[in-house]
Amino acid sequence: MSGHSKWSTIKRKKAKADAERGRVFTRLIKEITVAARTGSGDEDANPRLRSAVAAAKDANMPASNIEKAIKKGTGELPGVTYDEALYEGYGPGGAAIMIETLTDNKNRTVAEIRHLFSKYNGNLGENGCVAWMFEKKGLIAATAAELSEDDVLLIALDAGAEDVKVVDAQYEIITTPDEFEPVKKAIVENGLIIDSAEITMNPKNSTKVDDKNAETLLKLMDALEDQEDVQNIYSNFDIDEEILNTLE
Repeated sequence: MSGHSKWSTIKRKKAKADAERGRVFTRLIKEITVAARTGSGDEDANPRLRSAVAAAKDANMPASNIEKAIKKGTGELPGVTYDEALYEGYGPGGAAIMIETLTDNKNRTVAEIRHLFSKYNGNLGENGCVAWMFEKKGLIAATAAELSEDDVLLIALDAGAEDVKVVDAQYEIITTPDEFEPVKKAIVENGLIIDSAEITMNPKNSTKVDDKNAETLLKLMDALEDQEDVQNIYSNFDIDEEILNTLE
């Protein structure tokens, strides 16, 4: 499959070294609250809520925090109302960037995101300008100390996965959204350890970014990640490992 997002791999590396749990918890609480509000408080009947709660548990969020977030979404407890907003644009080197936000003030959020794009030589565009370059997929990152690469490939494909890549001694398994849960269940049952699992927007093709633009692009991505209303960022950039190593 073409266009695998380099940013997905970079984010996971950052997450492993990131001790700032509060930032992660804030994002997860927002997602749980909105999922419960737009669907229901029943995980079995609400796939979005089920996925958000699973992510919160993986991040070791206390059960009481999860329960409060759900109740705020269903209206059983008072809380802030968050609206979903999607922003699209281009970063340095022409990389497509798509940003999902949850905010209580869209005017503030769009102004801050526009400022960040401008600061780091990017351009915030109109809705739809890059969305067509992405498609919704399941992405599972897993390790398998006791299994060979061929074994992992067979397990994943037999369970319904579309593709398997090996990145830094870790398996990245791509699925359709419908096959995400069955594949995740199958690989766990066969001894793989899941490091992360999410429904994401995978780029159909990648944009090669040269060394002149790579550093500024990564600074833009980091700045967007730090913006308080941003939930998820997707990009189609591809930066050579040699260049990445010089920037770490």
